[in-house]
Amino acid sequence: MTRTIIESKTKTVVIGFDEPFCVIGERINPTGRKKLAAELELGDFSTVERDALEQVACGAMVLDVNSGAVFTNKMAEDPRYADNNFVEPPLMRELILRIQAITDVPLCIDSSVPGALEEGLKACEGRPLLNSVTGEEERMELVLPLVKKYNVPVVAISNDDTGISEDPDVRFAVAKKIVERAADFGIPAHDIVVDPLVMPVGAMGSAGQQVFALVRRLRDELGVNTTCGASNISFGLPHRHGINAAFLPMAITAGMTSAIMNPVRLQEMEAIRAANFLMNHDPNGGEWIRFAKVLEAVQAGASFAEASAAASSAASGRRGGRRSRA
Repeated sequence: MTRTIIESKTKTVVIGFDEPFCVIGERINPTGRKKLAAELELGDFSTVERDALEQVACGAMVLDVNSGAVFTNKMAEDPRYADNNFVEPPLMRELILRIQAITDVPLCIDSSVPGALEEGLKACEGRPLLNSVTGEEERMELVLPLVKKYNVPVVAISNDDTGISEDPDVRFAVAKKIVERAADFGIPAHDIVVDPLVMPVGAMGSAGQQVFALVRRLRDELGVNTTCGASNISFGLPHRHGINAAFLPMAITAGMTSAIMNPVRLQEMEAIRAANFLMNHDPNGGEWIRFAKVLEAVQAGASFAEASAAASSAASGRRGGRRSRA
């Protein structure tokens, strides 16, 4: 079975076909979050730290760390701040150092800037997931050497120089090209986590069917683990969380092994916990029973984050201080 190993200093997360679904928390991302970007511009990391702890309490096994901030005020004062290659590398390093200081879950380093990826790799303890490489020739030549140098797994996104194809066969071909090119660098397939690109079902009625079929092909023909931006499926639609909560178990059944998503959403996390149990990835239903107590606390008036934090604290006290496998 394909197993992708991600590690922090003290925890190991395994992404695999026979493992519980890996939830990668998406919220540490200033893209589209003007308030967060403004805080980071002022050197205020309080929201980042709060989001990190909340996501872990709610079930994130890995935290995605994105440094794509736009510093509007600094840009007006210094034109260098208009260049992501100037802004992102030091910001990525600071984000990772601050997150590692308060939580020990493994990290996913997320940037389109190669310099930021490498700064993140230098700052990370353990074995992070790198996000990402695409099928674009220039991008592969920049990112795959970093993957090899630091011996880390990487997210491979199924688009190339021609853009994002609506044809799932083309997206599969791009993924295959990346896996083959990675092999040329000595990077094994088990260190490639393919994002087959989820299209919005509101714009393309077959989007769900496409991705389920693609995930099966990626598993059966390439033997790779998979991930996605889970909320893409519901983009532009009302009551998005219901769609996401239906999509995730269906994707898991098709063979998807992880997703970059918001773990603070109760509906989606309940669906994942139930899917893990039904797929026999939750021995004796232990995690489902623990989660049921969280649901009971929510029904009694606690927020999902509060109930999850209390449950996580109790579980941590029982486990003690040994290295754990998330």
